[in-house]
Amino acid sequence: MKAPFGLLVVVWLVALPPGAGAPLSASAASSERSSRDTPAALLSLSDEELARRVELDVTSLGSLSIGAPGSAMLINPVTLAAGPYWEIAEGAEVFGTSETIAAIDAALAQVHEIFPDAHPIVVGDISDEDGGRLKRHKSHQGGRDVDLGFFVKAGTPPHFVAGTAANLDLPKNWALVRSLVTCTDVETVLLDTRIQRLLYKYALGIGEDKAWLDRVFYFARGSKSAIVKHVSGHRNHYHVRFYNPVAQELGRRVHPMLVELKLVDPPVYTVRHVVRSGQTLGQLAARYGTSVRAIRAANGMSSNVLRAGRSYRIPVKAAAPPSVPVVVPCRLLPPATPAVLASAVWPTAASLYGDSVSLRLESAALLARAVYIF
Repeated sequence: MKAPFGLLVVVWLVALPPGAGAPLSASAASSERSSRDTPAALLSLSDEELARRVELDVTSLGSLSIGAPGSAMLINPVTLAAGPYWEIAEGAEVFGTSETIAAIDAALAQVHEIFPDAHPIVVGDISDEDGGRLKRHKSHQGGRDVDLGFFVKAGTPPHFVAGTAANLDLPKNWALVRSLVTCTDVETVLLDTRIQRLLYKYALGIGEDKAWLDRVFYFARGSKSAIVKHVSGHRNHYHVRFYNPVAQELGRRVHPMLVELKLVDPPVYTVRHVVRSGQTLGQLAARYGTSVRAIRAANGMSSNVLRAGRSYRIPVKAAAPPSVPVVVPCRLLPPATPAVLASAVWPTAASLYGDSVSLRLESAALLARAVYIF
């Protein structure tokens, strides 16, 4: 299935420099390759060139995120290194795509631009080194998810702490949420509604546009396109998921090549099954053509005990589902910046999209309904 040209332009017009787009020849030197491998150059590679690179040097394609957040693999990961803006939680798995690592840095750098005295925050899990199921999480499988702790008044805690009106540093937390929304290609932020309300009230109080805030926070208007949504278990941290237009799109295209060359296993997908009273793992394995061991691994089970009424993931081998190119919607930008945040430069439509602004806005309504993730 091909996405309409009006949608694909989101990926191409922003990054494509003059003269980019021609595939690299098989004899291109590594120095020439590195100088030309901008995101736009990578996205414009032909299938033939992609296949050649997969066979000879898959690392030349950079990070690849293949699959959905709850069932994915990560290839050529980048590790989140120590930095001045964060402290990595003990035991955290911090492998991600290069785009995710850059987005984390960009959002937190913006906060510290406004508040130079801000303490580092705690960073939790991103993904395992090769993606796949990560204990403690249903997602975090493709290098695009990260758990970020709160800015609290007492400094940097050793771990995530539940946010309250008394302990949250609201100016810095709002600056972080605003930075994620406007300075990165964020897909969603999962956050307890109680924390959302505190941030919403603070943002209104400093002069943020109410109509814009109502589009940022799901609880305000219940908009399906809202970025910040409630999911239980997120009162002590932000769960942030980023779009990765390069890692996802290249991953989508090269996955069949990786399977053909036996560099990765054939795709295994999961279906949901709600257990009825009396059902056993053996019965489920026989019904779906899989194994007890595979079901236990997919659900992080330490025993064969099933709970009636609970939904379990059942791994099944199947043909790959239809896939379409990844499309990143226009960022949700506010009409103005409050004075207390004006010490930093914030993105605008013109600064982000340049001459393509009018073209993008022509299909804004369509974009809002067409966020494609394979």
